[in-house]
Amino acid sequence: MNEGMTMDINTLRAIVTVVTFAVFIGICWWAMARRNQAGFEEAARLPFGQDD
Repeated sequence: MNEGMTMDINTLRAIVTVVTFAVFIGICWWAMARRNQAGFEEAARLPFGQDD
């Protein structure tokens, strides 16, 4: 059997961990981008703008 071509569960777990971390960093970068700041500030004020 060719040992270099087999993928065990630990290799799969490592790949999933790296991909998940990359997605997390991407979401953080997106949330901190200046071009999104105005939309987030508007959304943060929504609960205070409603009349009771």
